[in-house]
Amino acid sequence: MVTPPQLPRWLVREYPFAPQSFTTPHGARMNYLDEGPRHDEAVVMLHGNPTWSFYYRHAIRALAGLHRCIVPDHIGMGLSDKPQDYPYTLETRIKDIEALIASLGLKRVHLIVHDWGGAIGYGFATRHPEMVGRIVTLNTAAFLPKHVPGRIALCKTDFPGTLLVRGANGFAWPATWMSMHRKKLTRAEKRGLLFPYDSWANRVAVDAFVKDIPTHPRHPSYHTLATIEQNLSRLAAHENCLIWGGADFCFDDRIFSRWTGIFPKAAHHYLKGAGHYVIEDARSEVLDLIQEFLAPVEGR
Repeated sequence: MVTPPQLPRWLVREYPFAPQSFTTPHGARMNYLDEGPRHDEAVVMLHGNPTWSFYYRHAIRALAGLHRCIVPDHIGMGLSDKPQDYPYTLETRIKDIEALIASLGLKRVHLIVHDWGGAIGYGFATRHPEMVGRIVTLNTAAFLPKHVPGRIALCKTDFPGTLLVRGANGFAWPATWMSMHRKKLTRAEKRGLLFPYDSWANRVAVDAFVKDIPTHPRHPSYHTLATIEQNLSRLAAHENCLIWGGADFCFDDRIFSRWTGIFPKAAHHYLKGAGHYVIEDARSEVLDLIQEFLAPVEGR
């Protein structure tokens, strides 16, 4: 049996949940939250890089009264194990989520995805469309990139990228202000987002996520992401809600336009001036939209 970590009091005030643990097929301990009524239908929230389940804390509070909320930390992220030699690829991350959902006996899931959570979540959804209900898509992509911002491309390099990301915390820390546009995070919010990433070793997957962006056919995750993109049409009949922060320096309007082209019947909500951390930057608007879209779970 694996034991969830003990959290400091200041973090519990921001993140008042009971961490659970699951062992992935590769033997790593995955932290996840399981809040709300114990149904075999759940809302699964998938975070990206460099966030963790903390990013969804307000969404959990808003939804857990009616919905079972499953919110994992990807391996190497958040409160999950941070092995230095894990196969940190998109394929492995999709299989980790498949294994978690199977272990919980879930028969139907609704997805909320952000950043890398989009590729992982849509990877799951395209493989199991019959299990998936509604999808909330927040500033993310699930298709091959046509462009990579210069600062991200720099972080992808072995040098100086890894030194910047792991040594200088030059990815997670700048994200606490670069991903916001309408407002600033409080000190406690910044501290919470950065809590898991306090050392070179603990930033292993922050670096690995950046390296896993496939920009050429020889990349280990290129085929996986290309296949997801090809299979997005399997989800054309699914209810989808696109909620987009319009001031995102990375997932910009070009990516939003690709989504609206792929899912023209989806509900589109473009939040002008909101940054990449759209739930943090436009919290009340985003949570209201999510609650409206997901209610009621039964009978819809």
